[in-house]
Amino acid sequence: MCRYYYVNLSLGLMALLAEDGLAMTPTEATLTDARGRGPGESAEPPTRPAASPERAVLREVDHDIVVVGAGFSGIGLGIQLKKAGMHDFVIIDAADGVGGVWRHNVYPGIAVDIPSTTYSYSFEPNPDWSKLFAPGAELRAYAEHCAEKYGLAAHLRLRTKVVSAEFDEIDSVWLVHTDAGTVTARFLVAAVGPLDNVRYPDIPGIGDFAGTMVHTARWDDSVRFDGKRVGVIGTGASALQVVPEIAPRTAHLDVFQRTPIWVIPKPNSSVPPVARALFRAFPPAQRALRLVTDAVAEFIMTAGAVYHTRLPFLVRSVERTCLRHLERQVDDPDTRRRLTPHYAFGCKRPSFSSTYLRTYNLAQVDLVTDRIDRITEQGIVTVHVDPDTGDRTESLHELDVLVLATGFSTLQAGAMPAFPVHGLGGVELGAYWEANRYQNYQGISTPLAPNFWLMNGPWSVAGSSWFSVIESGSRHIVRTLGEIRRRGAYRAAVKQTAHDRYMSSMYKKVRHTVFSQPSCATANSYYFDRHGDAPFVRPVSGPALWWASKTFDLDDYDYRIAPVGLYRSPLR
Repeated sequence: MCRYYYVNLSLGLMALLAEDGLAMTPTEATLTDARGRGPGESAEPPTRPAASPERAVLREVDHDIVVVGAGFSGIGLGIQLKKAGMHDFVIIDAADGVGGVWRHNVYPGIAVDIPSTTYSYSFEPNPDWSKLFAPGAELRAYAEHCAEKYGLAAHLRLRTKVVSAEFDEIDSVWLVHTDAGTVTARFLVAAVGPLDNVRYPDIPGIGDFAGTMVHTARWDDSVRFDGKRVGVIGTGASALQVVPEIAPRTAHLDVFQRTPIWVIPKPNSSVPPVARALFRAFPPAQRALRLVTDAVAEFIMTAGAVYHTRLPFLVRSVERTCLRHLERQVDDPDTRRRLTPHYAFGCKRPSFSSTYLRTYNLAQVDLVTDRIDRITEQGIVTVHVDPDTGDRTESLHELDVLVLATGFSTLQAGAMPAFPVHGLGGVELGAYWEANRYQNYQGISTPLAPNFWLMNGPWSVAGSSWFSVIESGSRHIVRTLGEIRRRGAYRAAVKQTAHDRYMSSMYKKVRHTVFSQPSCATANSYYFDRHGDAPFVRPVSGPALWWASKTFDLDDYDYRIAPVGLYRSPLR
């Protein structure tokens, strides 16, 4: 494990040095800015409906800041806002409690697939994780603990769904429309994670199925599997966890696979009581363990993908580990062949498991790789095409229960952002990005929407876990809000020139990642959008992400200063 730590330190230093050498402009064919311009085109913004002049006296608002989402992103930001002395904020969420994805997802076997010491706030270690990879219920309890400890209850508005938001250019106010009315705020943060918009497969006849159907992200605990014929569509992270849990109870289980997944061995040992006692009595011991798990997660999940062309041996070493794991776990050679990914490690999010692959050794479990043609009342019809003759053979897989482990929609309008956000000139960000490529300064801000930040947005995800993104994003927002408060400003938007410079560096960096490799075209990965870009991931290391959030130039934003006395100072 120690050698991984030193590898990570070296990679981090390389990444930090690389941050200073990004002046090269990408090819004109790959670069457009947030208004759809290519290099050499006019820097003037497009014509849009003329806004009325701003009011001489700015209107009062319900809150300085509205945060949408009470998952770990919203909780983490709320904590940092309070630490910065900014107390006039509200966190809105449709759920009846905090936790986000860890509140909604309760399927059998759900657990974090990054070591728990890494998948947590750096400022709030939990000494009581029961396992190295904690089960979902413990993540939910951890979210509730953090919200309570840091006094967020008074800031929560639960059971309230945000329908849309629009920026009032006259008053420089965000109008946040909810199912319980409109809330006004000077600043808006979308802290809804990317794993919120449940994806249902577009398969003909899916509504005709006469049996029980359930999605892993909307689990129904009343569903029973004992003695049933069960089908699972999907082989991503949720399938890797649910399949081993339900397989032994079924009469027969068909797992329908479109694309195999790279599976990493999962050393999910329990944390012994003596270790937990040590972590409580001597927190530096847990911080030291976190350094190790951070390094290993960075090495496996980030380094090989980000530095694919520069350090290809990293990818090959992880691939060899995964293939040896597959060889040891699966007995049947043909099943092993069909479970072997045909794309480079990192094109699609890999996952950890030491139970999923060996499930295929059970007599009642079949891996189905023929294409799904349709769903009927009785089950799923697949089609096999003979590679020599082209003859089609249909097969009906009769089912009593159908589990949809098909994940979430990410890079499309309605998913990023998770609700319609109308910025300058009424432009809706999700639709604009889908049509003109996803672009975002530092993965969090756009010139099209003043006083708005999108956590977990395009070009944001980097580092060893989601918490790297959450803490870096929170730091960016709080630093910018602090500068707004210092200047006495009421409005800030990232400058177009700063945005263009940042996106230029991203397009250059991505050429060195695994995402530029031809094999990724067959990965069916949610990292990619319809343009062939991979804007889900920010092509930098975790240390580079952290450094950027601490050092980005606050003058990259354009600030509008209010004349003294015309409205109360914001950010109380």
